[in-house]
Amino acid sequence: MRAWRQLTDLITRHGAAALITVHDVKGSAPREAGARMVVRPDGAFHGTIGGGQLEFLMLDIAREMLARGRGPARIIDQALGPDLGQCCGGRVKILIETFDKRDLPDIAPLNAAEDKGGLFDVECRMENDRVRREVGSAVGDDVGTGWHETHGENRTPVLIFGAGHVGRALVLALAPLPFSVRWLDDREEAFPAHLPGNASAIRMRDPEAEIAGARPDSLILVMTHDHPLDMAITAAALKRGFPYVGLIGSATKRARFEKRFRELGLERDRIASLVCPIGLPGIADKDPAVIAASVTAQLLQARERAELGRNLSLPVASNDK
Repeated sequence: MRAWRQLTDLITRHGAAALITVHDVKGSAPREAGARMVVRPDGAFHGTIGGGQLEFLMLDIAREMLARGRGPARIIDQALGPDLGQCCGGRVKILIETFDKRDLPDIAPLNAAEDKGGLFDVECRMENDRVRREVGSAVGDDVGTGWHETHGENRTPVLIFGAGHVGRALVLALAPLPFSVRWLDDREEAFPAHLPGNASAIRMRDPEAEIAGARPDSLILVMTHDHPLDMAITAAALKRGFPYVGLIGSATKRARFEKRFRELGLERDRIASLVCPIGLPGIADKDPAVIAASVTAQLLQARERAELGRNLSLPVASNDK
């Protein structure tokens, strides 16, 4: 979630808004440190800190703070088990802040950093009972008063080759999820008039150049209208060794493609890494929306594996309420 853009929009339209942040986590908790919600004065909200009694309680406090007007930030130290009856059993600190139009100039640099995409570092400290934030500065170096936050969106790139029925369903399924979708087809008329905000439609002219220019952590899905084109794109993707290369088709299609890949000299482990048929095992329905849901689950699994591989020291979250 782009918290600062949401906050700016709500302040502009409603005059005020609150920001709820999971400031610190010890033990098991529904969400990780850095999870955020933005709350309107009427109680409507965007985002989640995990649901359940913890979220309900923090929303009540945020609404009370907004009713009193812009004021001091609060840090609430909350045990989940004995206090709220949530079986996570951990302990969290929740930071709640209120904002109004006076804060828009201070929020603007954070908006600008969000607009650039990706994650960015923010240094924070308490100043006159409110949080002062600066992008990439050292204001948090004072012992006992400062802390570090990470903001922005960590979106995993997905390249979808093919704008047929399954491609369309998949782009819609990925719309609310932490992916950045590059949707490619050589038929410009194949794309719908409207796209989700996280997707861009590209007239494909050189598919192998698209593979060569993709980020190493990209997830690749091949589902064009042409089998030779599928073959060329898939071979190029397997050579690069992306975390996920999926090819739409049957086991028979896979066997034919594998034979050709061996003739091309592709390494055995690269060929074995190909996901074909795509989607979770055990789901046989071939409706495009069902295929899209199943493939989306696979992509989330691939993203999770990559995240764990980058940082095995992250605290373990759960979806307990």
